[in-house]
Amino acid sequence: MTQQRRFIQCDVFTSTPTRGNALAVIVDGEGLTDEQMLTVAAWTNLAETTFIVPTEHPDADYKVRIMTPGREMLFAGHPTLGTCASWLHCGGKPKNPGVVKQECGIGIVEIDISENPPAFIAPDTHIEPLPQDSFTAITDALDIDPAQVVSRSQLNNGPIWQVLELQTAEQVLAVDSSKVRWPMFKSIGLIGKHATAHECDYEVRMLAPSSGMSEDPITGSLNAALAKWLAAQDRLEQALVIAQGTTINRHGRVYIKPDANQPGTVRIGGETHLLIDGTITL
Repeated sequence: MTQQRRFIQCDVFTSTPTRGNALAVIVDGEGLTDEQMLTVAAWTNLAETTFIVPTEHPDADYKVRIMTPGREMLFAGHPTLGTCASWLHCGGKPKNPGVVKQECGIGIVEIDISENPPAFIAPDTHIEPLPQDSFTAITDALDIDPAQVVSRSQLNNGPIWQVLELQTAEQVLAVDSSKVRWPMFKSIGLIGKHATAHECDYEVRMLAPSSGMSEDPITGSLNAALAKWLAAQDRLEQALVIAQGTTINRHGRVYIKPDANQPGTVRIGGETHLLIDGTITL
């Protein structure tokens, strides 16, 4: 039996609506099957569609299911902030003032709503060396001079990221994302430092052939993994502003903030704009 369900489409990680990363949110997701959720996600044709369902954890405020057009994700960044903003917009009240606790595939993710913009606590990230064969395959496919690579790692915070740090942001922006093809690679993360005079500290790109596209607009989960990676190297001593989506005409801004009172804790913040608020019949 079909019913009308609250539907929101929002834009995350940008100060300019329609220049961030779009997200569809089914606020009343209870009762939908996995197959129905995947069908809706394929229909919205966005990188992710989320479904808010009753929590199964006593500490959580709600549970979210995160669907791409082809699979479920354990965790993702812009769906976390966008879903939280949508839940609050629809009258959600956190059990603890100032913090929303979201249950998802990796457990409880906290979103700090006490400051603007809201920020989620970066989840634990497993860091290991990027295998040499993977490094060679990536640099060969993307025509990256290995001499430009400052460091490299494989990061796992739910999704798995193959990360290359290049010498400069300009080198990151020069990479041709159309050269990567599925199923050759897992998701590839590129990061490079901007010159001191630039408004942003780093430029980040996420090449994701597994999602059926060559590049993701703005990727909160990748930036969270990068933040934990920088922190593990004692390179995250102050707040950072990350630019992403530049090469595809997006104006993504991700705000990374280490917590001086809780060593190892990093907040990943960004603005959310609610652009559509209505109902969907499912």
